[in-house]
Amino acid sequence: MPNDLRCDLLLTGTRYLSPDMAVVSGKAIAVRDGLILDIVDQENCAYQAETVLTGSRLLWMPGLVDGHLHTSQQLLRGRLLDEKPVIWKRVNVPFESRLDEESSRLSAELAAMEMISCGTTGFVDAGGKYPEVYAGVYQAAGLRGRLSVMTNDNPFCPESLRASSVPAAVERLRAMKSALSGLLKPIYSVTTPTAVSEELLRAVFEAAAEDGVPVETHMNEYASEVTDFIERYGERPFVWLEKEGLLAAPMTAPHCIFLSPEEIAVMARRQVRVTHCPFSNCGKGVPPTPQLLAAGVPVGLGTDGSAHGGLDLFREMRLFRGVMNVTRGVSTADSCVMPAETLLKMATQGGAAALMEPGLGVIQKGAPADLIAVDTGAPHLWPTQNLVHTLVESASGADVRHSIVNGKLLMRDRELLTIDGERVRREAERLFEKQPWLRDWK
Repeated sequence: MPNDLRCDLLLTGTRYLSPDMAVVSGKAIAVRDGLILDIVDQENCAYQAETVLTGSRLLWMPGLVDGHLHTSQQLLRGRLLDEKPVIWKRVNVPFESRLDEESSRLSAELAAMEMISCGTTGFVDAGGKYPEVYAGVYQAAGLRGRLSVMTNDNPFCPESLRASSVPAAVERLRAMKSALSGLLKPIYSVTTPTAVSEELLRAVFEAAAEDGVPVETHMNEYASEVTDFIERYGERPFVWLEKEGLLAAPMTAPHCIFLSPEEIAVMARRQVRVTHCPFSNCGKGVPPTPQLLAAGVPVGLGTDGSAHGGLDLFREMRLFRGVMNVTRGVSTADSCVMPAETLLKMATQGGAAALMEPGLGVIQKGAPADLIAVDTGAPHLWPTQNLVHTLVESASGADVRHSIVNGKLLMRDRELLTIDGERVRREAERLFEKQPWLRDWK
């Protein structure tokens, strides 16, 4: 057999989602060296591989990308629902400040298990105390992602999360950058512009541009944060950042709920990558997503971490469709204000933009082989007159059967291959017994 007809992995008899979100049938997909080597008609396929996956009921699609994840909040699941605002100051930050290396490792392992099981193949983490610990877990699990230290110098911030000085904060970011390799890359971060000093805000954004690293920070998440920023700096956040020359580095901006037309214009010019977190954001407001998309701003979806209801991006798509219909569609009598194809692109291509990985988020020749297979034979997915619509209306992470990242199988037939789920479960149970504050935290 000629070498050019050998591949690492072969998907046969497939249906797959094309880049424009159409279902293409009767194809074989060859994967080699982490990339999609070729897509050919099944009847003409001459490729051979040791690992072959087939299944007439499967739909292959690009892996989902969680554009905004808090690994450090995995152990906070169930604590935030019905909490009074502002939860990140009152609950999240104090909780994260008490995590040690053991609890941080388990938090990352639980997050990796959940992401792989739900069809998420890539993520952008918001930062925690131990990004190097997270990196070891995510590297072993085989996921693709960006990691950060969420820097803060505000006196309200607990000492274990607070930078001792601005130079120390930048040095910590650069140390984290040096520790990452392979599928894990850095992103520099501050907590939120109103929670840090102007000196730190400038230093982190300038270091990102100097080091060739993307930057992220929670943006325009609460109306009060926008008004506080205007009172402090005299301009709305994105307008000020551009005027001060701080948008030189590529930027991922989680949330982005309260935006002015002037800010949207800035974001379009600078190609700021937006990540909406529908479940988390429902208690705060509704973003102007149609206007962002019309302006050409890349928009993805995130979960905001398991403390906000889990890491299932299928759920986030379905919820966001409802939110958009009620808030944007009803007022204009437009029931298709957020089409299924757009939502799927947000969860795949939009997430890939937030991750800043060229070519990711689509199934086409030469693209990174980050793929998932949805079993469409389940009673809630079959029969269907429009499979793309049914994915958005009815699918969940539990319908994902196989998961592949960089050409490597991470889950096959719902079995996790790169992480021992039972061990992690046992260790998490022991941790809750050993550190009861995790369970009974107030």
